[in-house]
Amino acid sequence: MSPTNDKLFMQRCLNLAENGLGKTYPNPLVGSVIVHKNKIIGEGWHHQAGSPHAEINAIKSVKDKSLLQYSTLYVNLEPCSHEGKTPPCVNAIKKHKIPKVVISSIDPNPKVAGNGIRILKDSGCEVKQSVLEEKSKFINRRFFTYHQKKRPFVILKWAQTVDNYISPKHKEKSENKIFWISNDKSIQKTHKWRSEESAILIGVQTVINDNPNLTTRKWAGKNPTRLILDPNNRIPKNSNLYNDKHKTILFNKKTIRSENPLKNHVLLQPFNLKSFFNYCYEKEIQSIIVEGGRKTLQNFIDKGYWDEARVFTSNKKLNQGIPSPKFVCEKIKSVSILDDKLDYYFN
Repeated sequence: MSPTNDKLFMQRCLNLAENGLGKTYPNPLVGSVIVHKNKIIGEGWHHQAGSPHAEINAIKSVKDKSLLQYSTLYVNLEPCSHEGKTPPCVNAIKKHKIPKVVISSIDPNPKVAGNGIRILKDSGCEVKQSVLEEKSKFINRRFFTYHQKKRPFVILKWAQTVDNYISPKHKEKSENKIFWISNDKSIQKTHKWRSEESAILIGVQTVINDNPNLTTRKWAGKNPTRLILDPNNRIPKNSNLYNDKHKTILFNKKTIRSENPLKNHVLLQPFNLKSFFNYCYEKEIQSIIVEGGRKTLQNFIDKGYWDEARVFTSNKKLNQGIPSPKFVCEKIKSVSILDDKLDYYFN
């Protein structure tokens, strides 16, 4: 098989893997194709945690299983070698005597971390590594950040006016009413992003000022777990976040008993981002989109605890108000969403 074809088939794996975005946590995004005589005879991806992995779905999709012993299996992440909610994928590869496996990146999970490759090689399987490795790590950047940095992948998101304000001053706003800067299409895109992440985070002042829902109501996707930094227990008991059925975790400096069993109060000592990240790591919260106010966003920026920023700029002007967060970073790309501009940054 030529290197060019290896890249072609691995790209197909990556395309398949992305079908699972937002649905596989705490598992990674994985796609797999099986090739016989330069033709794809089977393919699959991991749909959700607890369901069969990509390699198993690809094997199942092959109509003539006798061809497997003459085929090559492509997968963008090292096949698992440990018993979890599903059996190890290396066992299925060995069972069907697949002679060659092409892998994009090694699994950073300590439960795998090269062991799957070793088992395959010990069984006589030819293993080729590092095909489109950087692309593979990028689509699984949440998974890699979680295991390598032991914290969630952090996405900062805000909308600003053309004169760099994210909100009017609170006294100039209608009570408990959000001042929308970006257009409806941009808002819908934000709701799509929410469906792709494990959790969404804001500070308590945003709850008090805006009474937000933080759901995916403008997109057909799951709602992220809502994380609220509320050191002094100031969240109003009549807020939307406290009175609906969506999962919410409130982070406090002192313990308090919640009147709502769906709202979990977590004591952080000391109350800082390091303690917060330790909690997220223990609970397998792999990614967070931060949509807080300026103070919350600036705290993540100043501590260097962010990986990606997505900034909408509208053509509206405020002339005065709450200024946008300040950070210095090279812009990666810009796109237009009707009359809004969307800029992407990576830390």
